[in-house]
Amino acid sequence: MKKQVVVRITGMTCAACANRIEKGLKHLEGVQDANVNLATEQATIHYDPERLDVKKIGEKIEALGYGTVKETVDLAITGMTCAACATRIEKGLSRLPGVWEAHVNLATETARVTYSPASVNADDMMRKVEQLGYRAKLRSAQPEDHDHRQLDIARRKRQFVWSALLSLPLLWAMAGHFAFLSFLWVPEPLMNPWVQLVLTTPIQLGIGWQFYKGAFKALRNRSANMDVLVALGTSAAYFYSLFQTLRTMGGGHAELYYETSAVLITLILLGKWLEARAKGHTSEAIRKLMNLQPKMATVIRDGKELRIPAAELEVGDQVLVKPGEKVPVDGEVMEGSSSVDESMLTGESIPVEKTIGDKVIGGTVNGNGSLTLRANRVGKDTVLAQIIRVVEEAQAAKAPIQRIADAVSGVFVPIVVGIALVTFGLWYVLLEPGQFASALEKAIAVLVIACPCALGLATPTSIMAGSGRAAEWGVLFKSGEHLETAHRVQTVVLDKTGTITEGKPVLTDAIAEVLWDKQEWLRLVAAAEKKSEHPLARAVVASVDENGEGLPDVESFEAAPGHGIRAQVEGRDVWIGNRKWMEQHDVDFSTAETVLQKWEEEGKTAILTAIDGKYAGALAVADPVKPTSRQAIERLKAMGLEVILLTGDNTRTAQSIAREVGIKRVIAEVLPEEKAETIKQLQAEGKIVAMVGDGINDAPALAAADVGMAIGTGTDVAMEAADITLMRGDLNGIVDALVISRLTVRNIRQNLFWALVYNAVGIPVAAAGWLAPWLAGAAMAFSSVSVVLNALRLQRVKRPSHHGDSSFQGGRGYSIVKLAKGDR
Repeated sequence: MKKQVVVRITGMTCAACANRIEKGLKHLEGVQDANVNLATEQATIHYDPERLDVKKIGEKIEALGYGTVKETVDLAITGMTCAACATRIEKGLSRLPGVWEAHVNLATETARVTYSPASVNADDMMRKVEQLGYRAKLRSAQPEDHDHRQLDIARRKRQFVWSALLSLPLLWAMAGHFAFLSFLWVPEPLMNPWVQLVLTTPIQLGIGWQFYKGAFKALRNRSANMDVLVALGTSAAYFYSLFQTLRTMGGGHAELYYETSAVLITLILLGKWLEARAKGHTSEAIRKLMNLQPKMATVIRDGKELRIPAAELEVGDQVLVKPGEKVPVDGEVMEGSSSVDESMLTGESIPVEKTIGDKVIGGTVNGNGSLTLRANRVGKDTVLAQIIRVVEEAQAAKAPIQRIADAVSGVFVPIVVGIALVTFGLWYVLLEPGQFASALEKAIAVLVIACPCALGLATPTSIMAGSGRAAEWGVLFKSGEHLETAHRVQTVVLDKTGTITEGKPVLTDAIAEVLWDKQEWLRLVAAAEKKSEHPLARAVVASVDENGEGLPDVESFEAAPGHGIRAQVEGRDVWIGNRKWMEQHDVDFSTAETVLQKWEEEGKTAILTAIDGKYAGALAVADPVKPTSRQAIERLKAMGLEVILLTGDNTRTAQSIAREVGIKRVIAEVLPEEKAETIKQLQAEGKIVAMVGDGINDAPALAAADVGMAIGTGTDVAMEAADITLMRGDLNGIVDALVISRLTVRNIRQNLFWALVYNAVGIPVAAAGWLAPWLAGAAMAFSSVSVVLNALRLQRVKRPSHHGDSSFQGGRGYSIVKLAKGDR
């Protein structure tokens, strides 16, 4: 069988590029033909799907040094009942030409598909899902998603109530057969087979019709799910009882199992209702975040105040935020002053004063003053929208540990059906020869006690609850994979500036050479530094001219990350940087060595300057340590973790800071590109490494680490490269991230253990005849509920009180010592 896929390629510059890609693709095993068009920037590949998939094709193109155009779409899926359903949809979507990978999450009822837009689109995917017997639509992070879940819960409740009302008389009749309930009076009509048939049929063929539909669609697609087990088990009881009822028309006694069928369906519906309610609670964090977004906003257009939906705001709009209102955009204050509650981002309960020129974040709450803002980011581009997106992505993604459940659920139902058939045969032929009804009862019990749902829900519900709780603590995991990996971390590597320290250094000392007027020297140095984004440069500029407006223009500028800068100011050649930078350009600064050592021993960073090739003076900049840094580092060490300081600063300054916060191992004077190499060296020692940083120069190290953590108060580049973002800029967030990871993985393991043990024990017990079918059904229904309820315990974990954040607290706190080495 041959398939065709079209892939858009970026980075081609000439025909040689196209030929290179074409040849590379043709060498791939499974590729029958490949044609690369330079003009359209597309590759058309014919391949054998049995030997190759689209992902490997893309990897080959990227390995050749070119890029591929990929898009991602989220679909809301309805109609899934168990892990087998999710696995079937995932396989179906993955087989579409142009789909790189597909992940289906049973708990969130969503599918995330990465695909080549040149070959396939969202409509193709939705059609495929519908062919498989389910429904799909494009998913949006809007309140209507929550409304849909509430409607589903209400529908399941109605089904359970009607089924329960019809089942109760049958349950009453069944109770009369138990010896210990022989005193119970049972109305004679309830013992009549035809009355029982009338009560059972609406449950079996009406309310229970959903199980037949699900089973038919699964079998039509050569698969099997929970619906197959329920349909087989209840149908066996119902139709055998119907056969016996028809026999009574000629007189005689009938062995009836109507109550088995009705009560089974009722209990399963009860379990599904409770499961849907519990699953709704796992997305509580998303709802809380979405509720921070105001629905309406006041915009000033043509001098008039207009009240419009916040979704209609545009970049550049003037937005009026009145006292007590939520800020609808990320913007800058143009008029007014007020205090703004930013606790949803920073965790700090004290409002922050805002005046003209200050930045404000959407979702924060305005205090008593009115503010007029210029909208810089609106809608999906705001910080709050990005936070919501990250949390949703983390909840939708699969964790590696879920592969266990996927592997088991793929073969689960056929194996159970086989065990049920063997059970029936053994009882009918060997254990109770000729007793058809008794053998059937044992087979039904095996069919209905098996529960693939618990396996399918074990991982995603824990990931949802854990990542949601983490978001409430200001910790954003990019995916379930990172949430799982973090629990294995052994070594935490910390950047210095902006991570351990405040990242807001101040100029403390300035000594000019005798040949220079100090003010003139500082003016030239500050002018050169004005072009630099480095925190130390900003400290120098602020100390000389707060806004940099009175400084001369820079004629040319060149920066060497980790070394320093070179600039032309008023015709003079200005060099500013560290020792290496000066030595590299043969600048003699030996006269300053004594004072440099003194500053560095005090924990200050020394900056050397040269003008026109000659040493001109030195500056000292101090960056105060964050008040919480030492405490957080002590907590990390209490968890059994090694903590390392990695910085580009000189060794003396780095060791001074390390002593202050309690770090023993220091790696200093490391260039940005060398930081990533240092991380790799630590990994080569067999360590699982977490890197924590906040700047552009930390991005390579963040990407190289097993777990990269970006301080949320840092740069966008650092946060993009990181796996985890700590929104509150506090090193205690590292502890929170690792703790929630350990708690979540422990919770997943508990869920998987009990789901596997439940089936491993329950099926043999049912096969041995020790469980009545209705008891087996009750056990099956509540196994899924128990898994979800266990996951929900993560939402009750509270942070230690020393964080100073009382929001979202409740439930059980955690012990750092208890979560030490044993929980990795």
